[in-house]
Amino acid sequence: MWKKVKLNKRKRNWIIAIASIFLFLYIFKPIQIIMLNFYNPKMTSMMKYRIEEAKKKGKTLKINQRWVPLSKISPNLVRAVIISEDANFFKHNGFDIEGIKYAIKVNLKKRRFVRGGSTISQQVAKNLFLNPKKSIIRKIYEAFLTVELELFLSKKRILEIYLNIVEWGNGIFGAESASLYYFHKHSSSLDEEEALRLTAVLPNPRRYSPIKDSFFLMNRLRKLRDNFYTNGIIRR
Repeated sequence: MWKKVKLNKRKRNWIIAIASIFLFLYIFKPIQIIMLNFYNPKMTSMMKYRIEEAKKKGKTLKINQRWVPLSKISPNLVRAVIISEDANFFKHNGFDIEGIKYAIKVNLKKRRFVRGGSTISQQVAKNLFLNPKKSIIRKIYEAFLTVELELFLSKKRILEIYLNIVEWGNGIFGAESASLYYFHKHSSSLDEEEALRLTAVLPNPRRYSPIKDSFFLMNRLRKLRDNFYTNGIIRR
């Protein structure tokens, strides 16, 4: 028979403090984020989610990802992605307030969700640790993780991680795998048009292909080309 153990106030406070520390480390992951300075993540929460999603449908999804350093990714793709996904990436601290305001304005005008306000840093937080399901709790969690990413990692490292883990098709993750799959060349060799095509499908990479001239792709390409040639060179 179990006996009830009474803890004095001091011991109880110590247990609460230790439990709180472990809970903080588990939820907000500062150690894992700091370690991203020294190792490249092989499997992200988004990849695991896609594998489980396929499994529920009775299918097997093979993850196609090859990690390359930022210096081995074409400047054309780096520039196109920043212009498209987060034009103020090098200026903000994880959250683009003007971008959020603009997204809200566009969504209200269209009366539906057509544009997100997530920065590259927020997308890295979501892809690494969370899943694509939308909820208030997930957005709050994402915000905390974004703050930590900006605090512990350089902009260059955040961008490098993004370009290596972002989804670019069914089971295709990262610039190198996408470049080899769609254009049969390394990401370092992508020309401007190829870079723009890859960037154009990022809002919905599993539905649209960068090598099939759909209405969506051509419309996105037109807008991206205008921005690509009018914006200044990004900082590397």
